[in-house]
Amino acid sequence: MSPSLILKGAVFLGATGIALGAYGAHGLGKLPGITPKQIESWDTASKYQQFSAVTMLSLCALSGNNILNIKHLKSSSVLIFAGTIMFSGSIYCLVLNKERFRSLGPITPIGGLSMIVGWLALLF
Repeated sequence: MSPSLILKGAVFLGATGIALGAYGAHGLGKLPGITPKQIESWDTASKYQQFSAVTMLSLCALSGNNILNIKHLKSSSVLIFAGTIMFSGSIYCLVLNKERFRSLGPITPIGGLSMIVGWLALLF
C-alpha cells in the first residue's frame, strides 16, 4: 500500500465516517424500531472509523520520515483499514437490519482484532 493509497484510504474512512456519524445523530432515530442501544452502537462504529482515519493520516505523514519502517507502515495501514471496514461496516449493517445481516455478527470482533494487530504491527 503506497503512501498515496494510504491517504486515499484515510480520506475515504474520514469522509464516510463523518457522513455516517451525522446520519446516526440526526436520521437513524427516525427509522421505525431503532432503539437507543442501536444508536449507541452506530455511534461507536462511527467513532472507531474516525479514529482509524486519523491514524492512517498520521501513518501517511510518517511515511516520508525514517521513523517507521515502510513495510511496517504498509502492513499496519492495511490491517487498520480492513479492520475498520469489517468492524464498523458490520455494525452499521446489523443496526439497519439485524436479521438480514446476522451472518456479519462474527465479523465485528475480527475487524476489531485486525485494528489492534495493525497498531501492534508498528512495534515489530
